Amino acid sequence: MAIQHTGRYGIWSAGLRSEDPARRDELVEAAAELEELGFDTVWLGGSTTVRHAVPLIEATSRLTVATGIQSIWRYEAADTAAEYAALEAAHPGRFLLGLGVSHAQLTDRYRRPYAAMVAYLDALDAAGVPAERRVLAALGPRMLRLSRDRAAGAHPYLVTPEHTAEARETLGAGPLLAPELKVVLEADPTRARATARAHLSFYLGLPNYTNTFLRLGFTDSDLSDGGSDRLIDAVYAWGDEDRVRARVDEFHAAGADQVALQVLDEGTTGDALPRESWRRLAALLD
Repeated sequence: MAIQHTGRYGIWSAGLRSEDPARRDELVEAAAELEELGFDTVWLGGSTTVRHAVPLIEATSRLTVATGIQSIWRYEAADTAAEYAALEAAHPGRFLLGLGVSHAQLTDRYRRPYAAMVAYLDALDAAGVPAERRVLAALGPRMLRLSRDRAAGAHPYLVTPEHTAEARETLGAGPLLAPELKVVLEADPTRARATARAHLSFYLGLPNYTNTFLRLGFTDSDLSDGGSDRLIDAVYAWGDEDRVRARVDEFHAAGADQVALQVLDEGTTGDALPRESWRRLAALLD
Protein backbone atom coordinates (compact mmCIF):
# COMPACT_ATOMS: atom_id res chain seq x y z
CA MET A 1 0.00 0.00 0.00
CA ALA A 2 1.32 3.47 -0.87
CA ILE A 3 1.45 6.17 1.77
CA GLN A 4 -1.77 8.16 2.09
CA HIS A 5 -0.24 11.53 1.17
CA THR A 6 2.69 13.70 2.05
CA GLY A 7 1.18 17.09 1.17
CA ARG A 8 2.98 20.31 0.30
CA TYR A 9 4.23 21.16 3.80
CA GLY A 10 5.85 19.03 6.46
CA ILE A 11 7.55 19.73 9.76
CA TRP A 12 11.07 18.44 10.40
CA SER A 13 11.83 18.08 14.11
CA ALA A 14 14.51 16.34 16.13
CA GLY A 15 12.57 17.11 19.31
CA LEU A 16 9.65 14.88 18.30
CA ARG A 17 11.88 11.78 18.34
CA SER A 18 12.70 11.91 22.06
CA GLU A 19 12.95 8.56 23.84
CA ASP A 20 12.40 10.11 27.27
CA PRO A 21 9.21 8.50 28.66
CA ALA A 22 8.51 11.65 30.65
CA ARG A 23 8.10 13.59 27.39
CA ARG A 24 5.67 11.20 25.70
CA ASP A 25 2.54 13.23 26.49
CA GLU A 26 4.24 16.41 25.29
CA LEU A 27 5.28 14.78 22.02
CA VAL A 28 1.91 13.28 21.15
CA GLU A 29 0.14 16.52 22.04
CA ALA A 30 2.49 18.42 19.73
CA ALA A 31 1.95 15.92 16.91
CA ALA A 32 -1.81 16.19 17.27
CA GLU A 33 -1.57 19.98 17.09
CA LEU A 34 0.58 19.83 13.95
CA GLU A 35 -2.13 17.73 12.32
CA GLU A 36 -4.77 20.26 13.38
CA LEU A 37 -2.62 23.08 11.98
CA GLY A 38 -2.77 21.42 8.58
CA PHE A 39 0.70 19.94 8.21
CA ASP A 40 0.64 16.66 6.33
CA THR A 41 3.92 15.07 7.36
CA VAL A 42 6.25 15.03 10.33
CA TRP A 43 9.89 14.18 9.62
CA LEU A 44 11.63 12.89 12.74
CA GLY A 45 15.11 14.37 12.76
CA GLY A 46 18.25 12.72 13.98
CA SER A 47 18.95 9.03 13.52
CA THR A 48 15.43 7.75 13.99
CA THR A 49 13.77 4.45 13.26
CA VAL A 50 10.29 2.97 13.04
CA ARG A 51 9.59 2.81 16.77
CA HIS A 52 10.02 6.57 17.15
CA ALA A 53 7.07 7.09 14.80
CA VAL A 54 4.66 4.80 16.63
CA PRO A 55 3.38 7.14 19.40
CA LEU A 56 2.89 10.02 16.95
CA ILE A 57 0.95 7.87 14.52
CA GLU A 58 -1.16 6.48 17.34
CA ALA A 59 -2.00 10.03 18.51
CA THR A 60 -3.14 11.28 15.09
CA SER A 61 -5.59 10.19 12.42
CA ARG A 62 -4.06 11.16 9.07
CA LEU A 63 -0.54 12.48 9.67
CA THR A 64 2.24 10.77 7.73
CA VAL A 65 5.28 10.23 9.96
CA ALA A 66 8.68 9.78 8.32
CA THR A 67 12.20 9.15 9.53
CA GLY A 68 14.47 11.97 8.48
CA ILE A 69 16.69 9.99 8.51
CA GLN A 70 17.39 6.47 9.74
CA SER A 71 21.10 5.71 9.53
CA ILE A 72 21.75 2.43 7.75
CA TRP A 73 24.77 1.90 10.02
CA ARG A 74 22.81 2.17 13.24
CA TYR A 75 19.77 -0.02 12.58
CA GLU A 76 19.88 -3.42 10.91
CA ALA A 77 17.64 -3.97 7.90
CA ALA A 78 16.01 -7.10 9.36
CA ASP A 79 15.00 -5.27 12.55
CA THR A 80 13.72 -2.32 10.56
CA ALA A 81 11.64 -4.58 8.32
CA ALA A 82 10.07 -6.35 11.30
CA GLU A 83 9.16 -3.06 13.00
CA TYR A 84 7.82 -1.69 9.73
CA ALA A 85 5.59 -4.74 9.22
CA ALA A 86 4.10 -4.40 12.69
CA LEU A 87 3.41 -0.68 12.26
CA GLU A 88 1.97 -1.16 8.79
CA ALA A 89 -0.39 -3.85 10.05
CA ALA A 90 -1.70 -1.53 12.77
CA HIS A 91 -1.76 1.74 10.78
CA PRO A 92 -1.59 1.12 7.02
CA GLY A 93 -0.06 3.81 4.88
CA ARG A 94 0.96 6.19 7.65
CA PHE A 95 4.73 5.64 7.80
CA LEU A 96 7.52 6.56 5.40
CA LEU A 97 11.01 5.16 5.92
CA GLY A 98 13.69 7.76 5.24
CA LEU A 99 17.14 6.21 4.95
CA GLY A 100 20.60 7.74 4.76
CA VAL A 101 24.28 6.87 4.91
CA SER A 102 25.03 9.51 7.57
CA HIS A 103 28.63 10.77 7.71
CA ALA A 104 32.08 9.30 8.23
CA GLN A 105 32.59 11.67 11.17
CA LEU A 106 29.59 10.19 13.00
CA THR A 107 30.21 6.45 12.72
CA ASP A 108 33.28 4.24 12.51
CA ARG A 109 31.31 1.80 10.30
CA TYR A 110 31.29 4.21 7.36
CA ARG A 111 32.58 2.27 4.35
CA ARG A 112 31.62 2.45 0.67
CA PRO A 113 28.36 4.26 1.44
CA TYR A 114 26.70 3.81 -1.94
CA ALA A 115 27.34 0.06 -2.02
CA ALA A 116 26.17 -0.20 1.59
CA MET A 117 22.91 1.56 0.74
CA VAL A 118 22.31 -0.76 -2.22
CA ALA A 119 22.86 -3.79 0.02
CA TYR A 120 20.50 -2.34 2.65
CA LEU A 121 17.79 -1.81 0.04
CA ASP A 122 18.32 -5.36 -1.21
CA ALA A 123 17.75 -6.64 2.33
CA LEU A 124 14.59 -4.54 2.70
CA ASP A 125 13.31 -5.88 -0.61
CA ALA A 126 13.89 -9.44 0.55
CA ALA A 127 12.07 -8.71 3.81
CA GLY A 128 9.03 -7.23 2.07
CA VAL A 129 9.45 -3.50 2.65
CA PRO A 130 8.19 -1.99 -0.62
CA ALA A 131 10.22 0.61 -2.50
CA GLU A 132 7.30 3.03 -2.56
CA ARG A 133 7.41 3.29 1.24
CA ARG A 134 10.98 4.53 1.55
CA VAL A 135 12.95 7.62 0.51
CA LEU A 136 16.67 8.33 0.53
CA ALA A 137 18.57 11.27 1.98
CA ALA A 138 20.24 11.95 -1.35
CA LEU A 139 22.53 14.86 -2.19
CA GLY A 140 24.68 13.80 -5.13
CA PRO A 141 23.55 12.56 -8.55
CA ARG A 142 24.37 8.91 -7.87
CA MET A 143 22.27 8.66 -4.72
CA LEU A 144 19.50 10.67 -6.38
CA ARG A 145 19.37 8.13 -9.20
CA LEU A 146 19.17 5.36 -6.62
CA SER A 147 16.29 7.26 -4.98
CA ARG A 148 14.54 7.26 -8.33
CA ASP A 149 15.17 3.61 -9.11
CA ARG A 150 14.93 1.90 -5.71
CA ALA A 151 12.73 4.16 -3.58
CA ALA A 152 9.74 6.50 -3.72
CA GLY A 153 12.03 9.49 -4.04
CA ALA A 154 14.45 11.70 -2.12
CA HIS A 155 14.63 13.77 1.07
CA PRO A 156 17.68 16.05 0.65
CA TYR A 157 18.83 17.96 3.73
CA LEU A 158 20.45 21.40 3.89
CA VAL A 159 20.02 22.32 0.25
CA THR A 160 19.07 25.28 -1.96
CA PRO A 161 16.37 25.80 -4.59
CA GLU A 162 19.10 25.28 -7.21
CA HIS A 163 19.86 21.85 -5.77
CA THR A 164 16.14 21.10 -5.74
CA ALA A 165 15.89 21.92 -9.45
CA GLU A 166 18.86 19.66 -10.21
CA ALA A 167 17.38 16.90 -8.08
CA ARG A 168 14.05 17.15 -9.89
CA GLU A 169 15.81 16.86 -13.22
CA THR A 170 17.60 13.71 -12.03
CA LEU A 171 14.51 12.14 -10.47
CA GLY A 172 12.13 12.96 -13.30
CA ALA A 173 8.49 13.87 -12.90
CA GLY A 174 7.19 10.96 -10.83
CA PRO A 175 9.26 10.40 -7.67
CA LEU A 176 8.71 12.30 -4.43
CA LEU A 177 11.09 15.19 -3.77
CA ALA A 178 10.86 16.54 -0.22
CA PRO A 179 13.82 18.80 0.61
CA GLU A 180 14.34 20.02 4.16
CA LEU A 181 14.42 23.80 4.69
CA LYS A 182 15.39 25.61 7.90
CA VAL A 183 13.21 28.53 8.96
CA VAL A 184 14.09 31.42 11.27
CA LEU A 185 11.07 33.62 11.93
CA GLU A 186 13.11 36.72 12.68
CA ALA A 187 13.02 39.89 10.57
CA ASP A 188 16.22 41.45 11.93
CA PRO A 189 19.06 40.30 9.61
CA THR A 190 21.74 40.29 12.30
CA ARG A 191 19.71 38.23 14.77
CA ALA A 192 18.34 35.90 12.11
CA ARG A 193 21.75 35.15 10.61
CA ALA A 194 23.27 34.68 14.07
CA THR A 195 20.66 32.03 14.88
CA ALA A 196 21.24 30.34 11.53
CA ARG A 197 25.02 30.52 11.83
CA ALA A 198 25.00 28.92 15.29
CA HIS A 199 23.00 26.04 13.84
CA LEU A 200 25.05 25.70 10.65
CA SER A 201 28.43 25.41 12.38
CA PHE A 202 28.02 21.69 13.04
CA TYR A 203 27.22 20.90 9.41
CA LEU A 204 30.19 22.83 8.08
CA GLY A 205 32.37 20.08 9.58
CA LEU A 206 30.71 17.38 7.44
CA PRO A 207 32.17 16.97 3.91
CA ASN A 208 28.97 15.50 2.46
CA TYR A 209 27.40 18.94 2.92
CA THR A 210 30.39 21.14 2.20
CA ASN A 211 31.16 19.24 -1.02
CA THR A 212 27.56 19.76 -2.10
CA PHE A 213 27.87 23.50 -1.44
CA LEU A 214 31.03 23.61 -3.54
CA ARG A 215 29.29 21.75 -6.37
CA LEU A 216 26.52 24.36 -6.22
CA GLY A 217 29.00 27.18 -6.81
CA PHE A 218 29.88 28.31 -3.30
CA THR A 219 33.54 28.82 -2.45
CA ASP A 220 35.78 27.93 0.45
CA SER A 221 35.37 31.48 1.74
CA ASP A 222 31.59 30.89 1.94
CA LEU A 223 32.27 27.94 4.25
CA SER A 224 34.57 29.75 6.69
CA ASP A 225 33.77 31.70 9.86
CA GLY A 226 30.42 30.00 10.34
CA GLY A 227 29.27 30.55 6.77
CA SER A 228 28.97 33.66 4.65
CA ASP A 229 25.80 35.72 4.47
CA ARG A 230 25.42 34.40 0.93
CA LEU A 231 25.43 30.80 2.15
CA ILE A 232 23.16 31.52 5.11
CA ASP A 233 20.64 33.28 2.89
CA ALA A 234 20.67 30.38 0.42
CA VAL A 235 20.00 27.54 2.85
CA TYR A 236 17.86 29.26 5.50
CA ALA A 237 14.48 30.94 5.12
CA TRP A 238 14.61 33.88 7.51
CA GLY A 239 12.66 37.08 7.84
CA ASP A 240 9.06 38.16 8.25
CA GLU A 241 6.11 36.07 7.14
CA ASP A 242 6.12 37.32 3.55
CA ARG A 243 9.83 36.71 3.07
CA VAL A 244 9.68 33.21 4.56
CA ARG A 245 6.66 32.29 2.45
CA ALA A 246 8.46 33.48 -0.67
CA ARG A 247 11.49 31.31 0.14
CA VAL A 248 9.29 28.25 0.65
CA ASP A 249 7.58 28.97 -2.65
CA GLU A 250 10.99 29.03 -4.36
CA PHE A 251 11.52 25.38 -3.42
CA HIS A 252 8.13 24.39 -4.77
CA ALA A 253 8.80 26.32 -7.97
CA ALA A 254 12.12 24.48 -8.31
CA GLY A 255 10.37 21.12 -8.26
CA ALA A 256 9.74 20.13 -4.63
CA ASP A 257 6.56 18.18 -3.96
CA GLN A 258 6.80 18.89 -0.25
CA VAL A 259 9.08 21.18 1.76
CA ALA A 260 10.02 19.76 5.18
CA LEU A 261 10.32 22.84 7.39
CA GLN A 262 12.67 22.88 10.37
CA VAL A 263 11.89 25.86 12.59
CA LEU A 264 14.78 27.33 14.59
CA ASP A 265 14.19 29.75 17.44
CA GLU A 266 16.97 31.86 18.92
CA GLY A 267 18.72 30.12 21.80
CA THR A 268 16.78 26.84 21.65
CA THR A 269 18.26 23.35 21.54
CA GLY A 270 17.67 20.59 19.02
CA ASP A 271 15.21 18.88 21.38
CA ALA A 272 12.95 21.93 21.58
CA LEU A 273 9.39 21.90 20.30
CA PRO A 274 8.89 25.43 18.92
CA ARG A 275 5.13 25.20 19.00
CA GLU A 276 4.37 28.90 18.88
CA SER A 277 6.62 29.25 15.84
CA TRP A 278 4.89 26.25 14.24
CA ARG A 279 1.59 28.09 14.68
CA ARG A 280 3.03 31.20 13.03
CA LEU A 281 4.38 29.09 10.21
CA ALA A 282 1.02 27.38 9.65
CA ALA A 283 -0.68 30.77 9.47
CA LEU A 284 1.70 32.15 6.86
CA LEU A 285 1.38 29.02 4.69
CA ASP A 286 -2.42 29.04 4.82
